[in-house]
Amino acid sequence: MAGPDGASSQDRPSSGNSRADRMRVRAAWMYYVEQMTQNDIATALGIGRVSVVRLLAEARNRSEVRISVAGDLAELTRTERALEARFSLESAVVVPAPGAGEDPSRVISAAIGDYLSQTVASGMTVGLGWGRTLYDSLPYIAAQPLDDLRVVSLLGGISQAHRFNPAEFAWRFAQIFNGDAFLLTAPAIVDSVATKTALIERCGLRSTLDMAGQLDLVVLSVGGIAASATTYRTGYIAEAERHSLQQAGAVGDLLFHFIDGTGALVDHPINGLIMSAEMAAIRQTPRRVIASGGPEKVDILRASLSYVKPTVLITDELTAHHLLEPAPGDASHG
Repeated sequence: MAGPDGASSQDRPSSGNSRADRMRVRAAWMYYVEQMTQNDIATALGIGRVSVVRLLAEARNRSEVRISVAGDLAELTRTERALEARFSLESAVVVPAPGAGEDPSRVISAAIGDYLSQTVASGMTVGLGWGRTLYDSLPYIAAQPLDDLRVVSLLGGISQAHRFNPAEFAWRFAQIFNGDAFLLTAPAIVDSVATKTALIERCGLRSTLDMAGQLDLVVLSVGGIAASATTYRTGYIAEAERHSLQQAGAVGDLLFHFIDGTGALVDHPINGLIMSAEMAAIRQTPRRVIASGGPEKVDILRASLSYVKPTVLITDELTAHHLLEPAPGDASHG
C-alpha cells in the first residue's frame, strides 16, 4: 500500500512501535546525542556491547541517524499528545530521558537545536531568553544563511561569567543564520526603578524592547528556585534574596520574572527591577516555545505553562510524566 509520499510501505522502515525499534532508537540517541560509550550503553540497556554495535549499524542503515536521531517511539508520541491536550499546546516535543538521576539538559538542548533548525526562516523576528539549556543547543543548530532575520535578546546580561555567558546566546544564534542581533546591553537586574527607567529612556534600549511586540517566535527556558540552580550557584542572586523569593511563594523564574505555583508574579521588589521585554508582548507572540526539564524544574514549568501559555513545549520524558500528574491541590485531575 502506498504511503503519503507515494512510496510503498514495504520500502520504508517499520513504524517503530516494537520493542526492538524502541531499543534501536534509544541506543542511537544515547550514542549520538548523549555521547555515551558503547560499553555504557550496553550497561544502561542491559545488553551486550556487540548488540549495541549491531543496533547502531542498523539505525544508520535505516537512515534513522541524521543530525538528530529519528524514530517513531510510540510511548513518547503518546506522552506528547497527552501534554498537548492537557496544556492546550500546538506541539510537544518529548525526548528520551537519560539515566535515573542524570541531568536531562543535554538531550533537551539537542531537541531545541533540531526544532529551531526546522523552524527558523527568512524574514522572521525571533526573541530569545537565555540560560545553559538554550546556550548548549547552539552546536545542534544546522547553520544556514537566512535573509532578513532579526534576533532579539529579551533579557539583559551578566557582568561575570565562568564556563559560558548565557547572555551570548542571542548573538551566537544570529551568527548561525547570518542574521542581525539586537541586544539588551544592560544588567539583567538593576538596583532601582529609577535606574531601569534611565537605561530604557536615555540609553537607547527602548527600540530593542519595543521589538518584542513584533516577534514571530520566542524561545525561553525556566529556572528553578533551589540553591543548586545556575542563577544562585553562580552568585548572580544572593542566597538571602533567593530565600526571600521562596518566602514570597516563588517556585522559579522565567526571564527573571519570579512566579508562584499558580503562574502569578510574586509580590517581591525584584520583579520591578528586571531589564527584560514586557511579558504581555511575549504572550502575544504567535509561536511561543518553552524548553526545560529536570525534577527541580517541574513546578516552575507547570507555572510557566499557565503564565506564558506556550504553543510549544520541549522537555524530557520523565519531566513530561511529572507534568501530567495532578498538580498539588488540583482535584480536577485526581
